[in-house]
Amino acid sequence: MKEHEKINYVEFPATDIKQTKTFFQEVFNWSFVDYGPDYSAFSDQGIDGGFFKSELSSFTDSGSALLVFFSNVLSSTQTKIEQHGGTIIKEVYSFPGGYRFHFTEPSGNEFAVWSDNCN
Repeated sequence: MKEHEKINYVEFPATDIKQTKTFFQEVFNWSFVDYGPDYSAFSDQGIDGGFFKSELSSFTDSGSALLVFFSNVLSSTQTKIEQHGGTIIKEVYSFPGGYRFHFTEPSGNEFAVWSDNCN
């Protein structure tokens, strides 16, 4: 549902759109709609968005915003990420409110996963 003056869409660079799509399909069960060879969109994932062909990546060390997934079972999500080509770049750590880790997907974009328990 579109809401006036609310965040509606997010876009990420992707060095390899096909590999990035496969990663998100396998790990998070996303589906995509392709708009030519250089753009693929996703929807119904808490926010809609897409990946565009680029040699750049989104990384917090260079000032990028960080999108954070929630998981009921942190260790299970971490295992799926690693099995499908993701790289853990910050191991699980505690913070006020829970636990989280950071990872990059195959195109090098950084994301995080948090849970309210360490499992």
